Amino acid sequence: MTANTLPLNLLALNANELSAFIQELGWPRYRAGQILRWLYQHRVVNIESMTNLSKTDRARLQEVATIHRMESLPPTMASDGTVKFVWNLEDGLAVETILIPDGRRRTLCLSSQVGCTLDCGFCLTAEMGLKRSLRAHEIIGQVLNVQAYLPEDEHLSSLVFMGMGEPLVNFEPVAEAIQRLTNIEWGLGFSPRRITVSTAGWIPRFPDVRRLGVNLAISLNATTNEQRGRLMPAVNGRYDLSELLDACRQYTQFSERPLTFEYVLLAGVNDSPEDARRLVRLLQGIRCKVNLIPFNEFPGNPFRRPPPGVVDVFQDIVRNKGLDVFLRKSRGDDVLGACGQLGRSAAEVLNQSTTNKKRSLPFYAQP
Repeated sequence: MTANTLPLNLLALNANELSAFIQELGWPRYRAGQILRWLYQHRVVNIESMTNLSKTDRARLQEVATIHRMESLPPTMASDGTVKFVWNLEDGLAVETILIPDGRRRTLCLSSQVGCTLDCGFCLTAEMGLKRSLRAHEIIGQVLNVQAYLPEDEHLSSLVFMGMGEPLVNFEPVAEAIQRLTNIEWGLGFSPRRITVSTAGWIPRFPDVRRLGVNLAISLNATTNEQRGRLMPAVNGRYDLSELLDACRQYTQFSERPLTFEYVLLAGVNDSPEDARRLVRLLQGIRCKVNLIPFNEFPGNPFRRPPPGVVDVFQDIVRNKGLDVFLRKSRGDDVLGACGQLGRSAAEVLNQSTTNKKRSLPFYAQP
């Protein structure tokens, strides 16, 4: 390594890349497995902690490599216990992650992009536009850091790719992160059944998600093509409502897992009894459940949340037609941490980055 070369971040390497790196050092192959276990199962933050490497090997590794995790602003806790994390990225951008406690369960809502490539009108993240896609180690870094934040007796129960970004547009890094999350030999050992990937309807990647063995959620939000075109113009312009539903039917034919359809209820837009009846007809023949999400309002957006009575009528119509339908409770909305509200804190970090270069310590390194 020359004086101008930055140390290699071990977390940025996939398993094959780490094996190649180990071979370049002239070390035996099993060293790669040892290091991977230290990174993901023991979740060390420095090379010196890798105690089954000799002092000589640790010193050599420290000369050329490091373990660099994303740094965090102080986490923000909502009144309901939901925690919002804002991570500083190395290029001055930022991304958000949401930790949702529910009894003994801990759900982590992960981001896959800084901003989003899509333009859904009811989503705050869309207002940022796409700054860039996250790399695999930035995705799994959200999990590692939040696990470090939790007390030792608390563990993440499930992971949902429902944060900032469209995961299937950034599929390769998302898939690599999932492989590290689910690997039993050296990874974090999450069951694929505890991981859900949400998409606005990026059809070409549906078969790839099925091969990963995780759950797939579809952000539907409309019962006519015209309606969906107004609400979600970018994705619906590529893959319209009929194409999307055909792809969903085909998906369930080859997958043992039912689909989840997410439906954001917007007052006076898609929340009528006729919308509910159309939704039932659209989903006929698809093994699925439906999550209803009353719109989480945010400043500057014209949409509004329907009254509770309207939501109840919509849910009753869908349930009475035999579909499994659930009402998603808003969590973290008082800190802009609820579904559709992510992005403003990340955008503020970006706006400040040109005038304030000082970075906070990672929370796990703060005194």
